[in-house]
Amino acid sequence: MKSALALRQTAEEEAARLPALLARAEKLAGTVLLGEHGRRRAGLGDDFWQYRPLQQGDSLRSIDWRRSARSDGQFVREHEWQIAQSVIVWLDQGASMRFASSKDLPTKADRARLLTLAASILLVRGGERVGLTGWTLPPRRGNEQILRLAEAFTTDSTEDYAEPEARGMLPHARAMFISDFLADLAPVEAALTKAADRGVRGVLLQVLDPTEEAFPFHGRTIFESVGKSMAHETLKADDMRGRYLARLAERKARLEQLCRVTGWQYNCHHTNTSAQSALLWVYRAMDGGHG
Repeated sequence: MKSALALRQTAEEEAARLPALLARAEKLAGTVLLGEHGRRRAGLGDDFWQYRPLQQGDSLRSIDWRRSARSDGQFVREHEWQIAQSVIVWLDQGASMRFASSKDLPTKADRARLLTLAASILLVRGGERVGLTGWTLPPRRGNEQILRLAEAFTTDSTEDYAEPEARGMLPHARAMFISDFLADLAPVEAALTKAADRGVRGVLLQVLDPTEEAFPFHGRTIFESVGKSMAHETLKADDMRGRYLARLAERKARLEQLCRVTGWQYNCHHTNTSAQSALLWVYRAMDGGHG
């Protein structure tokens, strides 16, 4: 276990990153013209959608006591506009995301956090409720929610590769998954299939370092995971290039196909290219994909 001093130091380091990330995300979001938000559906606020169990973060005033009295749990009465304007986010915070091939490039984690938070800012300011998959941070509006999201995005996972969290997806909501998607794709397939079964559509953005796309290695090379849990040494890295590129192309094709069959949209972004162009794609894909 970490000592109290080590825990405090870690907490202080994470807290120090928050204002900088938020400022950069605000600046990036400001480069995208918000305009008239296409997902606002006036006049649907009174249409009943469904009852759902009370979740962490729900106000006691939202409880439907008449429905709750008929069972052992407490239930919230949801309206159609609450579902149609909810966006659920999953951001990969595994160790593999903390890779950068050059000190002149951002890590995949830094770029993914920036894009995810900037997109969240645009969505919240456009009238959406944004939250995380799972039950830790249900979708809400407002600046306080942006702060909560920024805080959640600055944490790191100790595992090399993170699996998508598929719980807590509201029926007919929108979703945004951002990762390098270099781990086993079975959990991704399971998450998107579950989302599709609930009428959830969204975007899947793969973030890669340019080195991961080009494989510019020669001769003796040691490949080691960021989390130090895996390592592989080869004397002929040149011989691996063709097989690696074929597998990467196969992986990207599988992600594209998975998105097609589940009604999602896929794109691949490299950390040496414009963050603004990636944000614009995400924002337009979220807007155009709304049904």
